[in-house]
Amino acid sequence: MKQFGLIALATAALGACSTSNTEVTSRDNAPYLTQAQAMARSARVSNVSYDLNFQLDGSDSFANQETVYFTLRDTNSPLTIDLNRANIQRLEINGHVLYPNYNGIYLSLNPKLLQTGDNQIKVSFTRKHSTNGEGLHRFVDPVDGRVYLYSHFEPAAAQQMFAVFDQPDIKATYKLTVRAPADWQVISATREDSINNDGDFRVWHFPVSPKLSAYNFSLHAGPYHMWQDDKSGPYPMRLFARQSVAAQVAPEEWFRYTAAGLKFFENYFGVPYPFKKYDQVLVPDFLYGAMENAGAITFAEGHFLHKAKMTAEQKQSLAGVILHEMAHQWFGDLVTMKWWNGLWLNESFASFMGTLATANATEFDYAWRSFYAKGKQSAYEKDSRVTTHPIEVPVPTTGNAFDNIDAITYSKGASVLKQLRQLLGEEVFRKGVSDYLKTYAWHNATLDDFIGSLAKAAHRDLHQWTQDWLYTAGVNTLEASYQCSNGTISSFSLVQTPAATGQTVLREQKVQVALLRKGHHELELMKTVPVIYQGANTQIPALIGERCPDLVYPNYDDWGFVKVKLDERSFATAQSQLANVSDPLLRSMLWQSLWDSVKSGALPLNDYLDTVFVNLPKEKDYTLIGQILSTLYSSKNWLEQMAPLHVDYRDKAIRALAQMSLRLTMETEGNNDLQRRWFNAYIDFARDSESLAHLQELLQGTSKLEGVTLDQDTRWRIVRQLNRYDYPGSKMLLQQEAQRDHSDTGIKAAIAATVIRPEADIKREWLARIQNESGEAYPKLRIAMANMYPAEQQLLNAATAEERLQTLSQMDKTKGPVFMRTYAPTMIPMACNNGSVDRLQQVVSDNPQLSVITMRTLMELLQEEQRCVVISEKITR
Repeated sequence: MKQFGLIALATAALGACSTSNTEVTSRDNAPYLTQAQAMARSARVSNVSYDLNFQLDGSDSFANQETVYFTLRDTNSPLTIDLNRANIQRLEINGHVLYPNYNGIYLSLNPKLLQTGDNQIKVSFTRKHSTNGEGLHRFVDPVDGRVYLYSHFEPAAAQQMFAVFDQPDIKATYKLTVRAPADWQVISATREDSINNDGDFRVWHFPVSPKLSAYNFSLHAGPYHMWQDDKSGPYPMRLFARQSVAAQVAPEEWFRYTAAGLKFFENYFGVPYPFKKYDQVLVPDFLYGAMENAGAITFAEGHFLHKAKMTAEQKQSLAGVILHEMAHQWFGDLVTMKWWNGLWLNESFASFMGTLATANATEFDYAWRSFYAKGKQSAYEKDSRVTTHPIEVPVPTTGNAFDNIDAITYSKGASVLKQLRQLLGEEVFRKGVSDYLKTYAWHNATLDDFIGSLAKAAHRDLHQWTQDWLYTAGVNTLEASYQCSNGTISSFSLVQTPAATGQTVLREQKVQVALLRKGHHELELMKTVPVIYQGANTQIPALIGERCPDLVYPNYDDWGFVKVKLDERSFATAQSQLANVSDPLLRSMLWQSLWDSVKSGALPLNDYLDTVFVNLPKEKDYTLIGQILSTLYSSKNWLEQMAPLHVDYRDKAIRALAQMSLRLTMETEGNNDLQRRWFNAYIDFARDSESLAHLQELLQGTSKLEGVTLDQDTRWRIVRQLNRYDYPGSKMLLQQEAQRDHSDTGIKAAIAATVIRPEADIKREWLARIQNESGEAYPKLRIAMANMYPAEQQLLNAATAEERLQTLSQMDKTKGPVFMRTYAPTMIPMACNNGSVDRLQQVVSDNPQLSVITMRTLMELLQEEQRCVVISEKITR
């Protein structure tokens, strides 16, 4: 129940003004702010500053007394300020205390109490901490009972912590005071300038911050363990993590990559780091990988804490994410998008710059190969879906901000920026970016502002480029078309085809064409030619007269964003010569061409696997092995789904994958990274009784593999696999492992291993928890959803399939976008047959009212079912 002081009750009449004005009516108690409402508000409000005073005690609620200062252009209508589900105790507007006109979403401020010019609002309230990863999230460590808090505000969740104009184009300054338990650390955008004792508490005071959008501000508090490095660069660096996981952190790696990144970005941008210190905080239950809060970046523990020495891939991932978030400190925090339609540029640019910095400022000089194998492939896949969308799309409300946050937003956007840099020239691109940051520092900017800075630096019009690349969807295909006569090329052109039937956009970009021929021991590079192509057909006269090649690759070194279709001669060469390609990026691209042919139905899956069994054991490149293994995990998933078709082949093929992985685990002893990669693959491919029995023996210590040690994460991986296939004794092993590991990751691993068991009662129990308000924290439900219906458990999946489809619309309506981003892709049933295709088509037709996120997921799963059926029909054994 809301509580108000006597003065508030006595002056309640002041708040009884009409609420029929335009702004209040237009918001209509909706939980989300529209772009039109936001633009109208920012046109009236300026010079905002917040004075925040929090009382934190570790309980499930917090208190805040805040003052908001702002300048108002007019008093023609009420003004709203966002505040979510607070228990307001006192509201004061320009010295008038009154009963708040409050709907649990925003406060409506009476214009009669506002004034043209400077205004002051004071509001005191209490609120429950969030437990869904937004607002001011509270986590209780199951190991030691310690309480940790952290904030997460993107896109519009700052209102879950304080009263705020919660939109990116109302930048403000923040002055912060926090009273917290004496053993806590408190972290925010600025470094504290005083800490005073107050009994069992301490009072932290933080000076006024630079101007920030609300989603870039932050507050993190708790008994965090702290590491500090003031010597590696011009800015003090700190790293924080929970006490119980501190031993899993490698602070020297964090500080090394951070210092290298700060130096690289200051040199590249020509703009000093905008904030005076660099804090990084590892937090539990985080919704995403990391968040670029100004000067106080948060990272998901689950991504960056490991119970064994980090592999090269894990280190590269850490470096890449540190540098991605660091790029945001300039591009996102210093210069911020005006509205959420600019979120793609924010993320794309950070993905591009993060990879560029990783390749140039760390030991991972092969970072662009990793980007090609993972990020770029996810972008090609997403852009080939029926649900593809342009990079730049409208965002009507804050509730739609994350509708299009996907591989197109991150990886296609980054790829497009990469090829634009290639087209304009590296130095021209860098100058355009630097000019943009200098021009719009501490302000908001738009896509046109960014493209305008690049166009000015390049002295060329980028209007058509922008229309073709940013406002149209789909990935085009590029193929070399050539003729040879008397052993030399007599004609050569590049043929560009539109993304899909009915689409017509043909784009301009710069690529590099490579000619290769078979040598004695390797496929030899004969010639490369840079080409700017556009239109349907681009002639390449520079290649006329060259020796006829055995293989042509028209996007050598991966300059462009385009799907390559190999000509027939080149495809045959690629399939037979993979092991003879010395260039690892080209080898990676040729492997990808084979896999793309499987997905399109042109190459039977069994033929691809035959190629794998011959060539993969010879592969030594760590990144490329990871790329191929990802295709094998997809292959296993399809084969499991295809039952009862191809059962004999499925069993034989997956058993062969497990045996190959085990053999390579033993052969790579002494190379820790490769051995762990192959051993993890062995665990994941194990499904036959012999492999599962071996895993059980390894877990129990009755067998061993030289060089392999079972850290806690690996033990859980084995326990989950044994329970997935209900190997005898696996349930007891699960219980024993849960008794060994009481950590947060252990609790979640136990949930995964429990839910994945092929038991109907377990499935129904957890389905009820997921669908109903069970009180279970969302981070645990997310784990359960991801493990509920593995591909081979078709009968258990089918048992509740109709129920899940019938309740999909209601779930979508009541659970919200964060929940549905996990629920829809994991809980919509799949079966890899025509009946399932028909069923999903019917669900699409019957539910036009589904949210954008859920409808898109449903249509993509339908397309994936159709693909699985085609692949199944193409298998020739």
